[in-house]
Amino acid sequence: MLPNRMQLTQQTEEQLKRLKGMTGVTPNVAARIAFFRSMESGFRYQGDQRKLDGTLVLDKITWLGDTTQITELLLALTYPELDQKEKAKAWAFHVEDGIAALRNHKSLNDLSQAM
Repeated sequence: MLPNRMQLTQQTEEQLKRLKGMTGVTPNVAARIAFFRSMESGFRYQGDQRKLDGTLVLDKITWLGDTTQITELLLALTYPELDQKEKAKAWAFHVEDGIAALRNHKSLNDLSQAM
């Protein structure tokens, strides 16, 4: 299980906000898309000493929505050795990895075609 409150790195938050400005996709929805794109790409969290320093601290239901159970299951299966806090970091760095493929889209139509 993930903790009830989660956050991202400041850099990731800025990219999510920029994507929202260009496409209208909210940061929590974009974070869900980015997470699953990262998982599909084969990226694996190796432990990262950077702090999750973003200011947008939301509860996991807001971040994950209807994908809460599958996200937690994927993290548990992929990282069985990690504790709750480290799984939250793994989620955050998967979002960071996945947003790299999404951040440059200029419109919702452009984003949807790329998916």
